[in-house]
Amino acid sequence: MPKLVILLVVILLIVSSLFIFLGLKSRQTKNNPEKTEREEIMKVTSPVFTQEEQMPEDYTCDGENVNPPLNIVNLPAGTQSLAIIVDDPDSPAGNFTHWLVWNINPQTKEIMEDSVPENAVVGTNDFKKMEYDGPCPPSGTHRYVFKVLALGTKLELGEGATREELDEAMDEHVLDSAELIGLYSHKESPK
Repeated sequence: MPKLVILLVVILLIVSSLFIFLGLKSRQTKNNPEKTEREEIMKVTSPVFTQEEQMPEDYTCDGENVNPPLNIVNLPAGTQSLAIIVDDPDSPAGNFTHWLVWNINPQTKEIMEDSVPENAVVGTNDFKKMEYDGPCPPSGTHRYVFKVLALGTKLELGEGATREELDEAMDEHVLDSAELIGLYSHKESPK
């Protein structure tokens, strides 16, 4: 009988020690600012429109046709550069690219209105221009996807590259991405 009691006490001590150890370990992880897991997911937002809401006219072909301001937060560790792709998945011809920018400094938290970040590289959009061309759907309401990609490298890709070339260069380097979708309906011409 005493051997059984001793065995039970030893087991109880081992189990108790394990719970205490795991509890301390859990508390250390919660208080450690250098955790390996991010608490928040990568996000892109804009102060001028929200997810799946109508975009202001200034950022379209009916207005100033300039890029909207974007805010980028919660990049993954190891991000060496950012890329932005803006496209219209509702285009009658299929996915239509409006803006390509890459090698954006990962310290960039805000893309200003009507600007390209310093030292970033601009590609050729589907209008065959190296600039932002805003929403201008032929009919109906289209979605415009502002996709920001966190890359584990700076791309060796020159100015004027196409969407296909950018996609190929980014292959296997994307650490994370975030999307902001704006909606726009083109103004009707007066009759």
